[in-house]
Amino acid sequence: MGTIGLMDDARIGATFRAVRLHRRLRQEDVARMARVSASTVGRIERGSFATLPLASIRAVAAALEIRLDLLPSWRGGDLDRVVNARHSALHESLAGRLARCAGWVSEAEVSYSIYGERGVIDRLAYHAARRMIAVFEIKTDLTDPAGLVAQLDRYSRLAPRIALDRGWHGESVSRWAIMADTDSNRRRLAAHAALLRGALPAEGRELRSWLSDPDRRVDGLAFIAYPHAQTLTRNLTATKRVRLARPRPPSGHRPGSEA
Repeated sequence: MGTIGLMDDARIGATFRAVRLHRRLRQEDVARMARVSASTVGRIERGSFATLPLASIRAVAAALEIRLDLLPSWRGGDLDRVVNARHSALHESLAGRLARCAGWVSEAEVSYSIYGERGVIDRLAYHAARRMIAVFEIKTDLTDPAGLVAQLDRYSRLAPRIALDRGWHGESVSRWAIMADTDSNRRRLAAHAALLRGALPAEGRELRSWLSDPDRRVDGLAFIAYPHAQTLTRNLTATKRVRLARPRPPSGHRPGSEA
């Protein structure tokens, strides 16, 4: 269960309450909009975050149109190195797979701004022979399944316009979520299988064959390992052992003998 921590809880709660009152909403109104209980809204406004699921807090924030930024920290700058390394490793693995399949061209970190909608697609790909556009969203951690599906929906809607700016004339758009192959991500997929597999039914084995010949639209979720990032994580967290040199025994001394 995710919770908000290392924040000024009382101030955050007061912000939620002030926005609700400004919009002339009751706690019951916000609860209905966010699909949570009225008591949950009350606890948020009191700053009682310790046992509240992060999903509930985000739902209430979205109902009130409040932007909620969580800023984790770990060992100074090491956190950025670990997160970026894992994400980069997945990028490299996906790019390698596309490069090994004839006909694909792709770009990483494709930014867009269309009619006020802004964002960055992790990887945008195009297969000219099949006139197929593919959007790939890369996740090291599956923390927001509904948000992932919504994000891919938005990308697939905007992808033809974004691709056209690159001279790519696609007739169909496929969506793929690329996940780090970890036990926690597989557990989260199992917990949200109806949502995720309903929207992204294809699996990793289908990704390999589809990349070879993208003859139809395919929406899927595939797991990819990132060994390079795991190695980096181990290096960052490993404790170095120092072997102390033993003093040399006096000349003529035999092991086990008394001095």
